[in-house]
Amino acid sequence: MRGRELVVVLDFGSQYSQLIARRVRECKVYCEIHPFDISVEALRRMRPKGVILSGGPANVYQEGAPICDKRVFELGVPILGICYGMQLMAYLLGGEVEPADKREYGPAQLIVDRPSPLFEGVPRESRVWMSHGDRIAVPPPGFEVVAHTANSPIAAMADEDRKFYGLQFHPEVKHTEFGSKIISNFLFKICGCSPTWDAASFVKRAIEEIRRRVGDERVLCAVSGGVDSTTLAALIHRAIGDRLICIFVDTGLLRLNEAEEVRRNFEKLGIKLHFVDASQRFLEKLKGVTDPEMKRKIIGEEFIAVFADEVKKFGRIRFLAQGTLYPDVIESVSVKGPSATIKTHHNVGGLPDVMPFELIEPFRELFKDEVRAVGRELGIPPEILGRHPFPGPGLAIRVIGEVTKERLDVLRQADAIFIEEIKRAGLYDEIWQAFAVLLPVKSVGVMGDERTYENVVALRAVTSTDGMTADWARIPYDVLARISNRIINEVKGVNRVVYDISSKPPSTIEWE
Repeated sequence: MRGRELVVVLDFGSQYSQLIARRVRECKVYCEIHPFDISVEALRRMRPKGVILSGGPANVYQEGAPICDKRVFELGVPILGICYGMQLMAYLLGGEVEPADKREYGPAQLIVDRPSPLFEGVPRESRVWMSHGDRIAVPPPGFEVVAHTANSPIAAMADEDRKFYGLQFHPEVKHTEFGSKIISNFLFKICGCSPTWDAASFVKRAIEEIRRRVGDERVLCAVSGGVDSTTLAALIHRAIGDRLICIFVDTGLLRLNEAEEVRRNFEKLGIKLHFVDASQRFLEKLKGVTDPEMKRKIIGEEFIAVFADEVKKFGRIRFLAQGTLYPDVIESVSVKGPSATIKTHHNVGGLPDVMPFELIEPFRELFKDEVRAVGRELGIPPEILGRHPFPGPGLAIRVIGEVTKERLDVLRQADAIFIEEIKRAGLYDEIWQAFAVLLPVKSVGVMGDERTYENVVALRAVTSTDGMTADWARIPYDVLARISNRIINEVKGVNRVVYDISSKPPSTIEWE
């Protein structure tokens, strides 16, 4: 973080904490999320330009509520409390918080009562997004009411002398009309930040850091051809050239012609690729397996085994590059506590500790959209950066039931037609993820006046910003009709196509 301004978000368990950080970074200011109970000493060492207290599901007065060290307010930096963060600010600084007579969830009309740098450029009346059951009854000493709504007499409060601000609504969500302006005002007019955090500055710093750390050593990198691993490889190659060793494992579970496409893409980028065809090994291991978690476990373990075998061919290598993203880091220090395992993460699991590598993880501080911005800065073609996410276990979790070469080939063809048609219709970039699923059922049909009993293919397409929530994509009927017609006519063994119209939640994006 040398030479970089920082704003810290203290996380009190809000579902919007990552969104706050993203909004700050959209203003080109670097932001990190830390748990609410981080020590004041650690915060002081970070020398933040400002602190944001997130929302959260708790009540400040309940037993076991997440409460930060009161000395956070003695750091001498501006502080913005959002929803629970505002209530906590009031609670710790001598105000009164109480249950509201009427809970407030959803849109509300905010009325600004007095001037404040936080609301500069914001109309006197605007729409905001509320989500709270408590309210400030009495603001702390030194605070003045800045804005109200019909149900919240104190919807915003400010101590302009100490630069402490509280908002009962959520400026970070898109439903708040001037939320970005309010956050921008806090960063630039109140904290005095400079808009210097962008892809170009990240690339420059990352290359310097990689060169400093690696020296004359070599770096190993497992690549899949997806956005993260391709951008990671391009960044490290820019730093150390051909001392980067990229290994691509063809598991036999890839999409149609994908292995060859990855080879071509890396050739265009000028990066050498060590190609391993391990498809037979994976299919042998998956024979007879139908349980989705078992599939993932087998694929993860076999990938590690194949990778370990290949690494031996290169002699001693000190460093291993991994594309760990910031959401993965945040989840490891989340205040939300343990959550139920829905299913193992789609990406192939990490390599075992016994492998003697030092990790290089340059994307540990980046969100997915920021990785794409870095990729653009490095000159990676849009067709690679715009690729839909693809799970580590590949088509094994899209062939429901047993995975065989024959079933994979049917799915590959159907999936290729689906993607080709949504691209032709100009829909690919509007959709977060689209794919076909081969179901473990057969259906009766009629083809050429004869009865058929063949496979069913399900199509899945969703819109999303980060994959955490998703809605089914409203693909026009004529496009769906064309896709269905082509799959049934061109893919031998399929006589029925269905379209999945489930959102996430309650469904997940992948079927397994």
